[in-house]
Amino acid sequence: MWAITSKQKHKKGRLTGSVQLKFALTYVTLIVGLLLLLNTYPMMESRNLVFYAKQSSLMGQTLMVSEALGGGERLERGAIGQTMGHLPVHDFARIVVADAEGLILYDTAHGEDGLQTYALFDRAIEALDGYEVFFSRFADGSFYSWGAVPIMSGDAVIGAVYLHEQDRAQGELIEALRQNLFNISIGIFMVALLLAIFFSRTLTRRLMAMLSAIRIVGKGDYNYKLRVKGGDELAELGQAFNKLTDRLQETEEMRRRFVSDASHELKTPLASIRLLSDSIVQSEDMDEGTIREFVEDIGQEAGRLTRTTEKLLQLTRLDDAPETELVPVDVAEVVVRAGHMLRPLAAGRQVEMVFDFRAPCFILATEDDVYQIVFNLAENGIKYNVEGGTLRIRLDRVEDRVRLTVEDTGIGIPEADMPYIFDRFYRVDKARSRVQDSSGLGLSIVRDTVLQHGGTVEVTARDSGGTRVTVLFPATEQQSM
Repeated sequence: MWAITSKQKHKKGRLTGSVQLKFALTYVTLIVGLLLLLNTYPMMESRNLVFYAKQSSLMGQTLMVSEALGGGERLERGAIGQTMGHLPVHDFARIVVADAEGLILYDTAHGEDGLQTYALFDRAIEALDGYEVFFSRFADGSFYSWGAVPIMSGDAVIGAVYLHEQDRAQGELIEALRQNLFNISIGIFMVALLLAIFFSRTLTRRLMAMLSAIRIVGKGDYNYKLRVKGGDELAELGQAFNKLTDRLQETEEMRRRFVSDASHELKTPLASIRLLSDSIVQSEDMDEGTIREFVEDIGQEAGRLTRTTEKLLQLTRLDDAPETELVPVDVAEVVVRAGHMLRPLAAGRQVEMVFDFRAPCFILATEDDVYQIVFNLAENGIKYNVEGGTLRIRLDRVEDRVRLTVEDTGIGIPEADMPYIFDRFYRVDKARSRVQDSSGLGLSIVRDTVLQHGGTVEVTARDSGGTRVTVLFPATEQQSM
């Protein structure tokens, strides 16, 4: 019993907190507010219009009676009856004429029984004081109106006339209007309620589909796609979600490939170290020279393992690099320093290094990052060059950009491999690259570093053989020290 009660409470909580219910309640509340306004404002204005009309009509007729009875020194009961018989005032519920002391001389409601009594009601008393009085109200489906004005003889008040009207016809018209508005409001409310339910379900159905998709993708299924229909904001959100899943899928594939390649790269030197060390341990009669050779091989494999690990760490730092303070860097100075470090390697391979600086070139970066870019590109140009070849490094300005060009006369890169040379661990000729002691990470480091500084990098084949790498950086001006 406790479990059932708990589940019911949970469902109630989901219902009361759902977007569908909130949307429906908001929509219905807005419609109810508009319907209340529709039922109150027109009715109020209609009644006010009737009140104004009654005031104009009733007060006009009251003044007409007052003028017809006025002018003499005093009011006579017989003369009042004769005068009233000629006036068009027979439709009023009650007509009262009183003299200056308030004594009733004429009363259509009570006849002779109402005569010789005093008009003690407020409106007649106010009229005897010289005021014109009007009052009207709507009750029980009728308009009740009262008007009273003084009867004058010159400047003297000689009496007062009091008229009372009950207009049921106008009241029935107002009641019919109110009933029609109410019926129309009920119809509008029912239609609005159905539309609110329909639209809220449609909206929440799409939101629930998106929530379900998020949960599916959250479990690792990055191939899942939403079916996007329409051109509204939810459709744009669905398209953005699909683009996000595509990006997640690409990232996941890159991660898996990276892990696989990294594992392979690390496994190879580790396997070599394990094989060499086992050979030393298991061979009891191995001579000292062989042991030294095996140990040197172990050292070389350990060095390659260390370099690969360092480059992996460098790529990780580039991916998560915090913002660093950038300064104007003289690219030519960095090229000369990197060339000096690579001269022994170039001399060993009989590669001539040529520097061509055509303009002062400063970029906003860090010296270490620029050095890393130049060193990697120049090192590749030497390693994959032919014996007696040339490595040319040129610097110039192209409008507001600094262009760094590294050209070699080496073996070149096949056209089929060009789209993949910046991928991590990718090597054009895997067997040759391993002999050249390449990790397949150098160009990846170059590309990520260049992009981090707002630049671009492009690799093309030279017509006369070899490779040309072109790097463009946003230029900056040299700051005076």
